[in-house]
Amino acid sequence: MAVHYTILSLKLIFLIAVFVFTVEGDGVGNNQQFDLLVEDTTENHLSHGFDGVVEKEDDPWSMVETRQNQFVVDGQPFYVNGFNTYWLMIFAADQSTRGKVTELFKQAASVGLTVCRTWAFNDGQWRALQKSPSVYDEEVFKGLDFVISEAKKYKIRLILSLANNWEAFGGKAQYVKWGKAAGLNLTSDDDFFSDSTVRSYYKAHVKTVLNRVNSFTNVMYKDDPTIFAWELMNEPRCTSDPSGDKLQGWIQEMAVYVKSMDPKHLLEVGLEGFYGPSTPNRVQFNPNTYAQQVGTDFIRNHKVLGVDFASVHIYADTWVSQTISDAHLQFTKSWMEAHIEDAEKYLGMPVLFAEFGVSSKDPGYNSSFRDAFINSVYKTLLDSTKKGGSGGGSLVWQLFPEGTENMDDGYAIVLSKSPSTSNVITLQSTRLSLFNSMCSMKCRWGCKKKNAMDLLFLGHHDHDL
Repeated sequence: MAVHYTILSLKLIFLIAVFVFTVEGDGVGNNQQFDLLVEDTTENHLSHGFDGVVEKEDDPWSMVETRQNQFVVDGQPFYVNGFNTYWLMIFAADQSTRGKVTELFKQAASVGLTVCRTWAFNDGQWRALQKSPSVYDEEVFKGLDFVISEAKKYKIRLILSLANNWEAFGGKAQYVKWGKAAGLNLTSDDDFFSDSTVRSYYKAHVKTVLNRVNSFTNVMYKDDPTIFAWELMNEPRCTSDPSGDKLQGWIQEMAVYVKSMDPKHLLEVGLEGFYGPSTPNRVQFNPNTYAQQVGTDFIRNHKVLGVDFASVHIYADTWVSQTISDAHLQFTKSWMEAHIEDAEKYLGMPVLFAEFGVSSKDPGYNSSFRDAFINSVYKTLLDSTKKGGSGGGSLVWQLFPEGTENMDDGYAIVLSKSPSTSNVITLQSTRLSLFNSMCSMKCRWGCKKKNAMDLLFLGHHDHDL
């Protein structure tokens, strides 16, 4: 099958050519040429949006996998620049708002974002997916079907979260309410993690979602490569048991359960990344002392059988201080570097910074600080990428299309109204796309100059190298 290439800019092509000519071996991670290329890929190249560096047309999608500490697709590295928009299913369930889902994916693709994290749950609330245990609203499920089918059209993969720690969209509190209504003697929302009946409610939901056949594509969810990964729960905490044993037992049970039903997709827990009792030498990196009392334990939780990659969230403006300051940037850098190091040394898996953002409601907020904050996250990841480290990517919280500001929690980024932030995001997408593209062509590192020029300008893939 012929592969056609889209060219970003003549200057960028020249830099790629120079890079290809000078690389020896099959790695890009430690080359000065890549550093120069990254530095020269500036906003000046991005004024017309993201065109991609190497775009493969009509290629069938494969599942995302992990190999050691990297995400891979078809055996080649897949570094992630992505976003969160949690309410997509709800909007897609209503014909009057469904177009906003398409609009969002189109805008995200225009700045090169490749992964979206969103909710595959809404329990017992307004426009609920699961109205009561194992009772579903088919129209809402069709909304989720639409989200998945539309994401594929725009070459965006999805991380689907299966439950919430918080009361929004039902969460563990709703599961406990259902249990109480069934006559169970439950005293805490944390009984979600320990009561066998409530655990069976959650398992039934997982089974229903994974075995769902998409009404638009006729593909079963557990067979669909559009789905990047399953997430057990958004930000699980179990404050009633600071030892972490209760949550650890739940993660162990549910990870094996999901994998027994769907061994193809990646699985993550959904943790914020707080260090716990198993690593007293790492709690210094937590934002505060309370963080080690919420029943989570970053390294212990991620060593569970069936968990494929680590997740970390970054909210300096909630955890450190609400007022904007350089301390936010300092904390973010050390927080990220600690988790990247642990993912490499102790876990042997990629780490995805699955939520990060800054709120416009914070005292001292301005868009320049938001850009600096996002840049600091991206730079720390890029430093890991260039060394072949565990920094697998990041998902900004959160991306909105125009006309949905009523859902804004302060963190919304509307790309059409935020040109500077849009450029920051596009720049990172371009860098990672370039890196992924180079890695996918690593078999050509030994090529002659003529063949490198053929590759860049003629668009063929079948040269004898």
